[in-house]
Amino acid sequence: MIYLGSHVSMKAPDYLLGSIREALSYGANACMIYTGAPQNSKRVPIEKFKLDEAKTLMEENGFSMERVIVHAPYIINLANSVKPETAQFGVEFLIEELKRVRKIGAKTIVLHPGAHMKAGVETGSAWIVDGLNEVLDQDESDIVIALETMAGKGSEVGSKFEELAEIIRNIHKKDRVKVCLDTCHIHDAGYDINEFDAVLDEFNTVIGLDKLAVVHVNDSKNPQGARKDRHENIGQGYIGFDTLAKIVHHPKLESITKILETPYIDNKPPYKEEIEQLLTWKE
Repeated sequence: MIYLGSHVSMKAPDYLLGSIREALSYGANACMIYTGAPQNSKRVPIEKFKLDEAKTLMEENGFSMERVIVHAPYIINLANSVKPETAQFGVEFLIEELKRVRKIGAKTIVLHPGAHMKAGVETGSAWIVDGLNEVLDQDESDIVIALETMAGKGSEVGSKFEELAEIIRNIHKKDRVKVCLDTCHIHDAGYDINEFDAVLDEFNTVIGLDKLAVVHVNDSKNPQGARKDRHENIGQGYIGFDTLAKIVHHPKLESITKILETPYIDNKPPYKEEIEQLLTWKE
């Protein structure tokens, strides 16, 4: 079984019910949502999400809540030692976001590790560790925070597997922190994704495959090592269709939820076509 879906909208009036309908319309059995706008902290009450109707629709279609991935908003930056109040805001907001994820019933939230704001990776990583420990020490759920592999633009932390491994090594509740591997990001960070077995072996050596929670399946508008982070539609970028299809069908990733975050085409989501193309691919 391949668990493949895409980012879907979460908006009034149907919220999660609308999200699941959208995912099903793409032929997906997984999806990723934001609990509100990713650029701000404004959130509507969970009671408006039509959770019961959404879960009924999911049950009717064999859609597991385990395959609903939540993405944390971009405004969280736990690595910001330059403005400690920003990092503390991130801690407090992530604590509240985990409560929301728990009410929804999802099991995984993807988080960008953060940007060190020229203070250095070592300092930024230490702040991420402290922030995550503060969050997890106050949360008694089993929700996994999946740190996303980053492209390395600006002062991003997490463009190297070693950086994520070091963060995880210092977490108190290690079972609560895993990794979201983004194909565009690792390509842009310099990994040769066309040799994916070698990349996966390196990931296993440095971090451990048991720590892989989610895969973001995206092509890239830029060549390997560009450190740009600009997603492209499947097969239209520098990674290419066959490489991404092989990743989707990779036997070592069979149990992993895979999510498309490719750009809209003519203001329309491409996910139905891309999902179908990926699922029907034959080597």
